[in-house]
Amino acid sequence: MSELHTDHAHGEHAHGEHAGLDKKKIWQVFGILLAITVIEFIIALWAIPGKHMSQHVGNYVYIALTLMKAFYIVAYFMHLKYEKVGLQLCVSVVFIFILYFIVLMLIEGGYLHIHMPLV
Repeated sequence: MSELHTDHAHGEHAHGEHAGLDKKKIWQVFGILLAITVIEFIIALWAIPGKHMSQHVGNYVYIALTLMKAFYIVAYFMHLKYEKVGLQLCVSVVFIFILYFIVLMLIEGGYLHIHMPLV
């Protein structure tokens, strides 16, 4: 009987670690994600077509904003923020490699576009 009580208490402790994600925090993260999305739409529908921003700069801004949205989704809605540091580091290293490969592909794509034009 005491083992069940101990397991139940441990279960409450594990649930308590995730208690930081309440309704207020969910709405706050939703607001941040909405603001980032609105900024992306403004860039796509006003800044680039109106020549206030070049397409080249717009691409980098889109990537940065998308990575910010990915951080908030993974940290709060996938609960990575509440995991142990080892798992956070493991996922972060993979994320850094993905970011590196995105930059690498953008550089290579630009090189091929300049040096191998379509006929």
